Amino acid sequence: MSVAPGWYLDPADPDTWRYWDGEGWLGAPIPAEATPPAGPPPPEPEPEPEPKPATRPEEPGLPTGQPGAVAGQHAPSGPGTPPRGYGPPPGGQHPGPAGGPPPGAPYPGPAGGPPPGAPYPTWPGQQLEPRPHGLPLAGLGARLAARLIDIAIVLALNVVVNFWFVWQYIQQMSPPIAEAWRRIVEQDTTTEQLPAAGDQAGGLQIAILLIATALWMAYEVPSMASRGQTFGKRVMGLQVLPVSAAAPLGFGRALRRWNTLGLPTLLWFCCVGFLLQLIDSLSPLFDRPLRQALHDKRAQTVVVQLPRTPVPNDRPAPPGDTS
Repeated sequence: MSVAPGWYLDPADPDTWRYWDGEGWLGAPIPAEATPPAGPPPPEPEPEPEPKPATRPEEPGLPTGQPGAVAGQHAPSGPGTPPRGYGPPPGGQHPGPAGGPPPGAPYPGPAGGPPPGAPYPTWPGQQLEPRPHGLPLAGLGARLAARLIDIAIVLALNVVVNFWFVWQYIQQMSPPIAEAWRRIVEQDTTTEQLPAAGDQAGGLQIAILLIATALWMAYEVPSMASRGQTFGKRVMGLQVLPVSAAAPLGFGRALRRWNTLGLPTLLWFCCVGFLLQLIDSLSPLFDRPLRQALHDKRAQTVVVQLPRTPVPNDRPAPPGDTS
């Protein structure tokens, strides 16, 4: 899936803004501290044609009609000699001098990126992984580990807050469960209807799901709004940032991001909620190029890996060690 058109920090030069039109970068970059305009940049004026230099008489032995043949230069000769500049290889898969460098050569421009106004190269096998705000995308394994840590914390909160409601629900559901288990053990083939659950079973189930959803929201939304990190993401060195700017999510964006994944908890009684959450959790496996889950797409966020801060070595050197 493509990124929506708009102004974004240039992955090749995080100190500049560039306009992405949905297929490539458009226009020249502007400094990161400047405020980008509301729409796309104005079209750049076409450069005026340069006057052709006066040609000199060709020297003897210089092939006539060869590009760049001027006095004092001797062009190579022989069968199969390519013209001056980058020549396309057999098959014409890579551009020549007007389209970019030959295979294996660095692309000209700041920090190895394309020159102003040119799209990123799309040669087969040379796709560059996006680096939103100059940071690498978070790995799927690290994101899974962070989510499992958060699930364990929310489950512990439910054990403390929801224990009484769960115990009462089990008591209400025990008559039909006990009778069904007896029939299985004794191989009773009777067709009589199982005993009904208690009258409060339905209300307790709704209360349990509401409390579980509220605990999850209270754990995740405020921390994501202020720091872009839950406890699990801090442990794994991950952070959630808006696609458009390296800034805190804010409460509204954090709530939209959580709603897509958290609100289906209310539908767990019919298994639909769990299925929706499973699809959302697996969606980064199939999303390109930013590996966004469905809740990331709704909030226009991306999960990045923060750089590891090296631990300073403050231990004193042993006596006599001057290294």
